[in-house]
Amino acid sequence: MPPAPFCDPAAARQFATEVVRRLRAENHETYWAGGCVRDELLSRTPADYDVATAAKPEEVRSIFGRGRTLAIGASFGVITVLGPRSAGQVEVATFRADAAYTDGRHPAGVTFCSAREDAQRRDFTINGLFLDPIGGDVHDFVGGRTDLADGIVRAIGVPSMRFGEDHLRMLRAVRFTAFFGFALEAETRAAIGRMAHLVGAVSPERIAAELRTMLSRQGRRQALELLHETGLAREVLHEVAPPVADESSWRRAARVVAAFDEPDLAMALATLAEGTGADALPRMQSRLRLSNREGREAAWLCDGVAAVESGPEPSQRPWSEVQRLVADEYAPCLADLLRARAACGLGDAERAAWFTRQAGRPRTEIDPLPLVTGNDLLAAGVPPGKPIGATLARLRKLQLDGAITTRDEAISAAQTGR
Repeated sequence: MPPAPFCDPAAARQFATEVVRRLRAENHETYWAGGCVRDELLSRTPADYDVATAAKPEEVRSIFGRGRTLAIGASFGVITVLGPRSAGQVEVATFRADAAYTDGRHPAGVTFCSAREDAQRRDFTINGLFLDPIGGDVHDFVGGRTDLADGIVRAIGVPSMRFGEDHLRMLRAVRFTAFFGFALEAETRAAIGRMAHLVGAVSPERIAAELRTMLSRQGRRQALELLHETGLAREVLHEVAPPVADESSWRRAARVVAAFDEPDLAMALATLAEGTGADALPRMQSRLRLSNREGREAAWLCDGVAAVESGPEPSQRPWSEVQRLVADEYAPCLADLLRARAACGLGDAERAAWFTRQAGRPRTEIDPLPLVTGNDLLAAGVPPGKPIGATLARLRKLQLDGAITTRDEAISAAQTGR
């Protein structure tokens, strides 16, 4: 998937305001809605902007033109309005009430309604606010402003109904609670504990996307602890989740994950998988449909931690033995993981520091070009086939360990077999 185009926060804000202004000019009640309002009230820069309006989807398309709108979500009352390249796009949703959810994700249908009714169908009170970006008025029909001020994540209405409509909301509750450093309201938390088993019906891709977000941002320690305490870990990470009664290993891993400088999902999973068996990560990669890159990184990091932290001091080993680790593309991630483990008392600080120094050396020192090629060996009389590969590997080891330093020395070593 190509990277998203650059979006300038100021341009995005200006465009989102202009969308509201245009709809208002046509006499349609219109506001910013959801997460962008929450972030505004928390003095954070919104990542994107959603607009809620009384205008029907066909009216939105008429106002902005079919060339600047996408109707992919029109059946749910959502039209995407395309802005200038630097401003990105805005989803404009007609105020709606949802029919019954039959698949734990989508409503069977929608009916258009008022802003007050629209707020009632949203997930959490802190996400159920509307803001007039022109006049600055906030419209709160669900008590979201109070919960924002008090630092509480609370489901709107009856928690079991909200989670029954979309099971992924249970993971979102954990993510919001952890990221903002809020408290998870008691009834909302209790409902998650009762309904955690339902999250298994959510598509693996949606679960993985939530995990990527919550385990790579601030609050990831709290996220892991909440996943365990609510029973969600047993459902979404059961290959590595300990029994409820044994939370010590999980909490240790959560501390390490919190100490990462550059966290990602693979680093977190490698940490959680310690001591769970060699097949835990491949099974998790397959079940959550993680990318091959994520699977390779997690497995390699597990092996790398064991290779550095066990056995003789790495600094005392032949360079050819540790070079494969230092030269790997994931060496910076391993350095970060080793440092975090040492900071939490689970690793060796000196070994972690040594590895970090080695990984920071110039690439030409870490992974110098081979002294000879296969053609060089053939010209020197080495028989073709497997002997070529074996000889190249032997010469590479001699080169890395400093036993040979020139092309002529390499060819001589190949011919004499030393």
